[in-house]
Amino acid sequence: MSITSEQPSKPSFLGGLVSWGMLALLVACLGAGLFFVEGLNALLTAWKLPEYSHGPLIPVLSGLLFLRQLKDVPIQTGPINDRWVGVAVVAGSLILGGLGKLANIPDIVAYALILWTGGILLISFGWKTGKHFWPPVVHLVYMLPLPDTLYYKMSTYLQFVSSELGVWFLRLLSVPVFLDGNIIDLGVLKLHVAEACSGLRYLFPILSFSYIFAVLYKGPMWHKAVLLISAAPITVFMNSVRIAIGGFLVNYYGVDWLEGFTHFFEGWVIFISCILILFLLAWVMLLFQRPRRSLVEALDLETDGLWDQAKRLGLVMPSAAMLSAVALIAGALLAWQAAPDRSNIEIDRTTFKAFPRTLGDWQQAGVSRALDEATEVSLAADDYHNVTLRSAGQPDVGLFMAWYEDQSDGGVHSPEVCLPGGGWEIAWLERTDISDRVQSDSVFEINRAIIQKGETRMMVFYWFEQKGRRLAWDMEVKFWLVMDGLRTGRTDGALVRLTTIITADETDAQAEARLHTVLEQVTKPLDRFIPAQ
Repeated sequence: MSITSEQPSKPSFLGGLVSWGMLALLVACLGAGLFFVEGLNALLTAWKLPEYSHGPLIPVLSGLLFLRQLKDVPIQTGPINDRWVGVAVVAGSLILGGLGKLANIPDIVAYALILWTGGILLISFGWKTGKHFWPPVVHLVYMLPLPDTLYYKMSTYLQFVSSELGVWFLRLLSVPVFLDGNIIDLGVLKLHVAEACSGLRYLFPILSFSYIFAVLYKGPMWHKAVLLISAAPITVFMNSVRIAIGGFLVNYYGVDWLEGFTHFFEGWVIFISCILILFLLAWVMLLFQRPRRSLVEALDLETDGLWDQAKRLGLVMPSAAMLSAVALIAGALLAWQAAPDRSNIEIDRTTFKAFPRTLGDWQQAGVSRALDEATEVSLAADDYHNVTLRSAGQPDVGLFMAWYEDQSDGGVHSPEVCLPGGGWEIAWLERTDISDRVQSDSVFEINRAIIQKGETRMMVFYWFEQKGRRLAWDMEVKFWLVMDGLRTGRTDGALVRLTTIITADETDAQAEARLHTVLEQVTKPLDRFIPAQ
C-alpha cells in the first residue's frame, strides 16, 4: 500500500467508507491473527504473570511511537517501487511462525509476529521510508516473555546480586544479618530470595520505559545507550534498598512492621523510584553537555497531531505488494490446515513409580520423597523420582529424575541455577563425555560438579535426556527441543541427577567413582521411563 495526497480519487469500498487498500490491510491483519494465534495466546498467558503484566501496554506505546515518527513523514505521492523487501520480510515471518507451530513452541510464533509487523510497515512505506520505523517495531520485543532458560539464569543472577547488596547495606546500618544461599537470616525472621527479590518483577516494565525514554531523548547516542542499559542496575539497586529498609525495620521495630512496609514498597514505589533515578541520570548527563539544556528541552514529549496521523490510514491505496502479502498469508493458512494434526501424540512410557528398587549392589531406601509444595510448583514436572540409594559400606547416593511431557512452555531447570538457591556454592563444574566409560555408541555428556555449603562437600552428576540424547548443556537441549518438535511434534524430555557426600576420609576421585557405579546401573532401565522413541 502507499499513502497519497490524492484522497478524492482513491478506490473505495462500501460506498467510500473503506478504501480497497484499507480493506487489503485489514484482511492481512485478520489473516495474520489467525495464523499467529498460538503466539497471541502465549502472550495473553504470559501477561497474566506479574513479571509481564505490563505487556498489554507495549503495543499501545509502540503505536504512539509510530504515530510520532509518522508526523515527520510527508504524505507520499506517486508510485513506491521499493516495497518488495517488505514482502520478503512477511514471507520470512510466516516461515518462522510455521516452524514455531510445527515445533509446538508458541513463543517462536510470537517472535514471528513482530517480524510480520515490520514487514507490513516496509510494504506500506517502502524500504527507503519504512526502515526508519524500526524503533516502535523493536519496542514490541518488550511484550514477549523471555525464553525460560535465559529467564531463570538472569533472574537467579540478579536475585543474588540484589540480596548480596541488600545484606551489605544492612551491615552498614549495623543490622546483624547472615546470607545463606537463598535465605537472608535476620535472626527473628528468614527471608527467601524469591520473597526478598520480588521487586525485580518491575525490571521488565522499567526496561521498556528506559527504551522509550532513550528514543524520546534528544542527545548524543552514548547518552541514549547509558539510559537504555541503566534500567537493570537501577532496579537491582532499588530492590537492595528495599531489602535493607525491611531488615532495618525488623531489627528495630519488630516483624509486624515488615508486612505493612512490604505492601507499601512492593507496589508502584519501586517503579516510580526507578523512573525518578532515570530522570536524575539524564539530568546529570545534561549538566556536562554544551550548550546546556534542561531536561524538558532534551525530551521530545510533543503529542499534538497524533490523531491526525492516525487518520492517514484512510489514505491507504491498494498495491501489488500488499496483495502478495495477503496471498502469502492465505497460502500459509491453507497449508497449515492441510498439515497432519500432531497435537495428540501419545508417548509410551512407564511412570517412575515402577522404577527398580534394586540397582546392582544399590538398594532404594524407602519410597520416593515428595518435594515441598513451592519446589514442586517451581519444578512443574509431570513425573519425578526422588530417592536415596544405599549399599553396604558406602555413603548414600541421591537419585533425582524429573520428566516433562511438554517442554514448549517451560521444561527442565538446570541444577546450575537451582543448586545455589539452596545455599550450595558450585566450587567446580565440568562438562565431559563419558560414552567410553558406559560403553555407549553415542555421545553421553554429563556435568560433573563439586558443590559445598560450609565444610560440607558433595559430588554431583547431572545430564539432560532429550529423545535418546544425553546432553550436558541446557542451551543445546533447547536446540534439540526445537528440532524434535519440528520433526516429530514431541517436546518431552527429562533431567537426571546423582549426588553423594564427599566424606572427610575419602578423595574426590573415590566419590566420583561411586557415582559412576550408580550411573551405570541407573541408565540400564532408563529407556522405559524416559523413552527415546
